[in-house]
Amino acid sequence: MAVCNEIMGFSQLERSSLVPAPRSVLLRGKQNRLCLASPALVSMEQRRRRRSSRSTKVVAAISEDVINLVVGKPEPVKFTVRAAVTVRRKSKEDVKEAIANHLDALVDKIGRNVVLQLISTEINPRTKKPKKSGEAVIKDWFEKKNVKGERVVYTAEFVVDSAFGEPGAITLTNRHQREFFLETIVVEGFPCGPVHFPCNSWVQSTKDLPTKRVFFSNKPYLPSETPAGLKNVREEELKELRGDGNGVRKLSDRIYDYATYNDLGNPDKGIEFARPILGGEKMPYPRRCRTGRPPTDTNMLAESRIEKPHPIYVPRDEAFEESKQGAFSAGRLRAVLHSLIPSLIASISIDNHDFQGFHHIDNLYKEGLILKLGLQEHLFRKLPFVQKIQESSEGLLRYDTPSILSKDKFAWLRDDEFARQVVAGINPVNIESLQVFPPVSKLDPAVYGPPASAITEAHIAGQLNGLTVQQAMEEGKLFMVDYHDIYLPFIERINEMDGRKAYATRTLFFLTPMGTLKPVAIELGLPPSQPGETRPSMVLTPPCDATTNWQWMLAKAHVCSNDAGVHQLVNHWLRTHAVMEPFILAAHRQLSAMHPVFKLLDPHMRYTLEINALARQSLINAEGVIESCFTPGPYCMEMSAAYYRDLWRFDLEGLPADLIRRGIAVEDPTQPHGLRLLIEDYPYANDGLLLWAAIQNWVRSYVERYYPDPARVRSDSELQAWYHECIHVGHAEKRHASWWPPLDSPADLIGVLTTLIWLASAQHAALNFGQYPLGGYVPSRPPLMRRLVPDPERDPDEYAAFLADPHRFFLSATPSILQATKFMAVVDTLSTHSPDEAYLGERQQPGTWTADEAAVEGFREFAAEMGRVEEEIRRRNADPRRRNRCGAGVLPYELLAPSSGPGVTCRGVPNSVSI
Repeated sequence: MAVCNEIMGFSQLERSSLVPAPRSVLLRGKQNRLCLASPALVSMEQRRRRRSSRSTKVVAAISEDVINLVVGKPEPVKFTVRAAVTVRRKSKEDVKEAIANHLDALVDKIGRNVVLQLISTEINPRTKKPKKSGEAVIKDWFEKKNVKGERVVYTAEFVVDSAFGEPGAITLTNRHQREFFLETIVVEGFPCGPVHFPCNSWVQSTKDLPTKRVFFSNKPYLPSETPAGLKNVREEELKELRGDGNGVRKLSDRIYDYATYNDLGNPDKGIEFARPILGGEKMPYPRRCRTGRPPTDTNMLAESRIEKPHPIYVPRDEAFEESKQGAFSAGRLRAVLHSLIPSLIASISIDNHDFQGFHHIDNLYKEGLILKLGLQEHLFRKLPFVQKIQESSEGLLRYDTPSILSKDKFAWLRDDEFARQVVAGINPVNIESLQVFPPVSKLDPAVYGPPASAITEAHIAGQLNGLTVQQAMEEGKLFMVDYHDIYLPFIERINEMDGRKAYATRTLFFLTPMGTLKPVAIELGLPPSQPGETRPSMVLTPPCDATTNWQWMLAKAHVCSNDAGVHQLVNHWLRTHAVMEPFILAAHRQLSAMHPVFKLLDPHMRYTLEINALARQSLINAEGVIESCFTPGPYCMEMSAAYYRDLWRFDLEGLPADLIRRGIAVEDPTQPHGLRLLIEDYPYANDGLLLWAAIQNWVRSYVERYYPDPARVRSDSELQAWYHECIHVGHAEKRHASWWPPLDSPADLIGVLTTLIWLASAQHAALNFGQYPLGGYVPSRPPLMRRLVPDPERDPDEYAAFLADPHRFFLSATPSILQATKFMAVVDTLSTHSPDEAYLGERQQPGTWTADEAAVEGFREFAAEMGRVEEEIRRRNADPRRRNRCGAGVLPYELLAPSSGPGVTCRGVPNSVSI
């Protein structure tokens, strides 16, 4: 058996074109090693005995001690292995970069600018330290300086001896002037076959980062199973990523640390730009990535800001890669053009603050903003920049027609479309079963008045197909979208602002025999004039004449405005972007790149820290886009924090738990996913359950491979440290909550990981990529409202203006030209897929992200399942029985279809929160 192994070892080496045929080789089995200097040293008698023993049962292999007695201790034999180093080049370089790269190439011709060293999985028995190869230098950097192409493969050769063992890590020193992006390193020539090192990292110059960079092979190891030669390297790498919590972070740093949201305001600019700190006992919130910037001059607790276009710190490898950056920059350019031009028009032409008619809104898509909004010839002379754009790139001034208008331009006016959006629109996660009638507020009655809703049975009794309210509730046919409690504490402050008006809304829906919903009542609530008094409320029901039709349209617009705010501030930003950030920070701080759970989560963490940093800089900051475009204005993030404080809990963020919490589903083991939906045709839930089940099955097969029993989970020091830090640091104000799932068994781990992957992929996709296609027509879903529904008793003059011209009144109540076009530009950017996006079921290194073939095969099955899910969604969208996604003028529901091309497609599920 040993001879067979020896022959196999020699044949492996001889087949490689990268190494010479050695005179001896180290052969490694799971239980022992056998080193032979040469077959010629073994006596003919020994060979004869071995041949004769082949017909008998082998009891044990010959030990090294026996061989050493016969032939003596063999000397290790040196041989050469070769590394292929793949570097991704920038497609565009500025002058400084080009000069630096040229100088680096020249120095590389004579110097040692990029130096590599292999680290073995084994310990040197003499030094008690990891075995290391000699240093190897990339020698062909100069020769390939003019090679065209995005990727360049360089080579380096190592001399190792037969006692080296298997390489488990590689170090790299970059003495160039600048950083470079390292994709992979593949080392060939070892008996174990090619060793892959997936890197995907910026390697900094030693001027910026004096220490060597370490990259591990793609072999996964639990902490307790880490080979002896890699233990210290594994610990030191994690220690370096954590940093020491001090100092201002440089853009080249790789430090992952925590901070509160204390950089949204800019008090040095003025008191009106100050904002509360999110995170802490006063206003709980998840943590964000620490940048370490100095405090502001006027508030020592607030961090000073870095305004665009200057970059805000994220760990270097979290920043957008060039292709993503290019796509995002193009989107930002569009946003600048779409917001800059209306700003200029609004400041010069005071007559164009409001849309004068719906046809003016249509012209944004047909003929562009400049041509049809009164911009006269002399303005072109005043604005040569606009003139240039108009002449050379007219399309940049024209908005794409949102999908919501493509099939039925007037669908948004109908009640059935208003209701359909609740289950198949941008924000399909707030509808809940009505459990108590009338609905009851949970706010403090001493402050906000009696808790019962103003909606009575008399309001809706005639719209329930002959059922009483109690019967309809018992049969699971009454539903509600309730924004009362989240808005009411802010309504007084909102309504005191110029140009902002809001209600705290409740909307009741009835499930028709056809399986569709119809709205039956809308409650518009205002806070009491004195604490504890009765709240002023208006209840509207489906209209019966022209006046009530316009009032009903205004009431629906206020509901949609509430919905837009909760969607953006709570469901989209808080429940995907913000809550994921602590889990990502903790993963990099506590889970080694070798850890199998890190390998599983890695594609679901891509770009999230960068997009969140950009949001703090431009979207959720004081006077940022969100404050400018949504009704709550400067109170937007306070509202988000209030939801986190009162309602967010991790154990209910998974899809099945969320559906049960909202009373939309009940447990039923006879159903395919163990749930029975009360609204059978609920596209978000129907398709979401397909994806949830696929993710759960993939995670289960992966986790059970590494954690066959609870003891493995409990004893995994890195895993337990990760989860503990997620809770006690990342979600510090929630750390004492009893609802956090334990992490004591494989089932616990499967539940936690499935929820995280769901939030990062499918949940975010469902809430993000329909924003422009389904919400880009502002009258159908205004993000803010500027006037209340006219009341003849409260304001007779306003009511008279409404009666005289309801069309003009409606447009004056919804966003202005500037507000609308800025909002449209931003959600167009947010709805865009970048060309380098990786979708659910795809990975950047399909076969090399792990050396575990069983895991790779499990992922292939998961990818195949994504194809089956996509086909099932296509079939459902063609099923005329599913009226919420198929019918005359009805848009198909594709937001959870896994794949997509680049651009605004209203479909596609990326792996991560990346936009």
